[in-house]
Amino acid sequence: METNRQKKIGGVIQKDLVDILQGEVRKNGISNLIISVSKVSVTTDLSVATVHLSIFPQEKAKETLAAIKSNAILIKHDLSQRVRLQLRKVPNLTFFIDDSLDYIEKINNALSNRENPIENRELLEKRKKI
Repeated sequence: METNRQKKIGGVIQKDLVDILQGEVRKNGISNLIISVSKVSVTTDLSVATVHLSIFPQEKAKETLAAIKSNAILIKHDLSQRVRLQLRKVPNLTFFIDDSLDYIEKINNALSNRENPIENRELLEKRKKI
């Protein structure tokens, strides 16, 4: 359970990371790439922030995540310059790809195709325990 302080710090970090990452994409002239910060979770001791990124197009996700991880120190420095009046110490950043949209898409595809267990009751028989 996150405290209000953790949520507030996560929100501040999320807002500033969006500006930093999208600014770098624009500054480097990279086209057809969208990076969004979907969630930031901060540990109770405020030492580590877990950052979940959504990267579009999906084909560039692993490559972009590797580039972001390799520049994590520079990103933390930029973040510290932005939040220096709000936080004494900036948490260490760990980046992950947020795959929740892919998971939702798989569920929607399963329900729209003939593999729909709601419409085709025979599929439910496969899952029953004997």
